[in-house]
Amino acid sequence: MVPIWIGIIMIIWLLFKIVDSTDIPKLRGLPEASGWPIFGCLFQLGTNHSLALSKLGKKLGPVFQMRLGNKRIVIANSFDSIRGLWIRNQSSLISRPLLHTFHTVVSSSQGFTIGTSPWDESCKRRRKAAATALNKPAVQSYMPIIDVESYSAIKDIFQECKDGQMDISIIPHLQRFALNTSLMLNYGTRFTSSDDKLLKEICNVEAAISRFRSTSNNWQDYVPLLRLFPAKSKEANKFRLRRDHYLNILLDGLKQDITNGTDKPCITGNILKDPSAQLNEAEIKSICLTMVSAGLDTIPANIIFGIGYLSSSHGQEIQQRAYEEIQDIYPDDDAWERCLVEERVPYVTAFYKEVLRYFTVIPMCLPRRSIHDIEYNGVMIPTGTLFYMNAFGGDYDEEHFENPEIFNPERYLGDVEGTQHFAYGAGSRMCAGAHLANRELFTFFIRLITAFRILPPKDENYAAATDAMEANQYHTALVAEPKIFKCRFEPRNKELLAAWLESTRQRTEDD
Repeated sequence: MVPIWIGIIMIIWLLFKIVDSTDIPKLRGLPEASGWPIFGCLFQLGTNHSLALSKLGKKLGPVFQMRLGNKRIVIANSFDSIRGLWIRNQSSLISRPLLHTFHTVVSSSQGFTIGTSPWDESCKRRRKAAATALNKPAVQSYMPIIDVESYSAIKDIFQECKDGQMDISIIPHLQRFALNTSLMLNYGTRFTSSDDKLLKEICNVEAAISRFRSTSNNWQDYVPLLRLFPAKSKEANKFRLRRDHYLNILLDGLKQDITNGTDKPCITGNILKDPSAQLNEAEIKSICLTMVSAGLDTIPANIIFGIGYLSSSHGQEIQQRAYEEIQDIYPDDDAWERCLVEERVPYVTAFYKEVLRYFTVIPMCLPRRSIHDIEYNGVMIPTGTLFYMNAFGGDYDEEHFENPEIFNPERYLGDVEGTQHFAYGAGSRMCAGAHLANRELFTFFIRLITAFRILPPKDENYAAATDAMEANQYHTALVAEPKIFKCRFEPRNKELLAAWLESTRQRTEDD
C-alpha cells in the first residue's frame, strides 16, 4: 500500500507543479510581487488593477514582475519606466499576446482588431492601411465630417437645454458624435438620432466587449482550469453574436451602396473598389471592427469626463479662461468655423491634454508581448514575456508630474516636448488614430465653450464626480465608463449660436 500512496502523492504533486507553472520562468534580479499558488496575484489586485499596481510600485519599484495565473508579467508603473520600455524598446515590444476570452471567444468570427492583433505580415498591412487613412493630411480632409457631427450634437443640446434651466445628460449625444464620425469614415453612413435602436445596440455591445478585452476582468485568461466553467465564455459568445449582426449590416449596406452607385467616399469603400488593394476579406473586416470599436473607446469618454469637470466649481474658472482666450484670438466670433482648419488656442489644447492625462480612460493599456530579448537594468527579459503598462500609474507619477492628483491644464502650456501622457499608449503600437482624436477633442471643446456656459445641475444628486477614479463606474473594463451625471447648458448668445447652427446646416445639408 505504501508504494501506491507514494505514487498517488507523486502524481498529485506533479499535477500541481504543472498547474502552478508559468509560461516564463521567474526573472532573476527583478522584484516580484508575492501571490498565491495557481492564481498568483489575481486576488490582491482585485477589481482595480491600475490602482493596486500603483500601490505595489511604491513598495517594489517602478518595474517588477508578478504572476497572474500561469502567465508571468512585467509591470511598468512609472512615467520613465514606461518610456524606457515602450519607446526605447518599441521594436521588441511590437506584438500582442493572445488572451482566451477576447481572442478565442469574442473574436472567433470577425477576427481581431488591429490593436489587439499579434504582430505579423497581416497586422503590418492592416496597420499601414489604417495609418495612411489617419495621418495628418488625411485627418484634415475629414474635418467636414467632424463639422457635421459636432454641429448635430450641439444642436441637440441647444434644443434640450431650456436656456440653462434643464438638467440634461449629454452621454447619448457624445456617443453618437464619436460613433458617427467613425461610421462616416469607414462606411459612409451615420445615425440621425441619439435614440436610434441600432446606435444604442452598438454602444451597449461595444461597452460590454470592452470588459472582455480587459486585462483584469477575465480570470480564465490566466487560469486555464476556469475555462471548464463555461458561464463567462457563454456570456462573451452572446455579445459576439450581437456584434456580428450589426457589423454585417454595416458592411453589407456599404457593399449594396457601391453596387447601386450611391456610396459616399470612405475608407472601406475605397479598399473594396481598389483592384490593387492587398487586403483580403478577413483583413477588411478587421479594419471595420477596429474603426467601430475605436470610435467608442476613448473619444466619448474623454469628452464626457471633460464636460463633467467643466460643470464643477473649478471647471467654471477653466471655462472662463478658455472662453476669454478664444475671444482674444477670434474677436470676430469666427472660432466656430476656424477651429475646423487650425488649432490656435493653446489653453484649449492644454485643457484636452489634461483631460487625457487626468482621466486616463484606458488605465491599463493593451498588453504587449516581446519578440526579442530585452535588457532592463541588468535583467535579461526573454522573448515571449508579457508586458503590462499601468498608464494610470505613469500619468499620475509624482516624480514626473507636479501634484498629479490636481486637474491643471497649465502643466501643458509652454514648451512641453516629447511624450506628454499615455492616454494613447506609447511606442510602435500606440493608437494610430491619436491625431484624429485630438482634432475631434479640440473642435468639440472650442464649439461647446463658445456656445454655452456649462453649469452644475440643479439637482445636486446628479453632479459629476471630479475625481478620476470616482467618476469611472467600471474599473474592470478596458475603457473607463463615466458614471451617469447631468449638467446645465446656458447659451452665451442665443442669436449668435442659432446663426452658427444655421450656417452649418446650410453648408452641410447635402451631406
